[in-house]
Amino acid sequence: MGKNFIGLDTEKTAKLADSLNDLLSNYQIFYMNVRGYHWNIKGDNFFELHVKFEELYDDLLLKIDEIAERVLTLGHRPAHAYSTYIERSEVPERKDVSDGKEAMENIVESFAKLIGKQRTLLSLAGEAEDEGTVALMSDYISQQEKTVWMYRSYLGH
Repeated sequence: MGKNFIGLDTEKTAKLADSLNDLLSNYQIFYMNVRGYHWNIKGDNFFELHVKFEELYDDLLLKIDEIAERVLTLGHRPAHAYSTYIERSEVPERKDVSDGKEAMENIVESFAKLIGKQRTLLSLAGEAEDEGTVALMSDYISQQEKTVWMYRSYLGH
C-alpha cells in the first residue's frame, strides 16, 4: 500500500476522490435546479421562497467549491463538465418548476440523496483515516438534516 503526499493510502483516496466526484455531480445538478426555482417561482409565497432559494443556492455553491478542493487535496482532479454531472447525478434535472410546493418537495428529495451519499463517504473516509473528508461530510450531514426538518415542516410533513 502506497501513501500519497498527505500520508493517506493511495488506493483508498482514489476511491474517495471518485465518490467525491459523484457527490460533486449531484451537487451541481441540485444547484442548477435551485437556481431555476429561484428564477421561476410564482404565487403567494414568491417573496419568501425567492429569498430562501437564493440562500440555498449560495450555500450549495460554497459546498461545490469545498468538495472540488477536497478532491484536489486528495491528489485527484474534480469533475468539471456538465455532461459528466448529468451522467453521474442521481439528483434529476428539473426544468420549468414555478410551483413553490413542487420545488420544496424536489429540494427535500435531493437532500435525501445527498445525505445518503455523504453518509457513505463518511464511512469510506473513516476507513481511510481521512479526517479532512470525515469533518466535511459530518458538517454537511448535521446542517442538512436540520434544513430537511425545516423544509418538511414548511410543507406540513
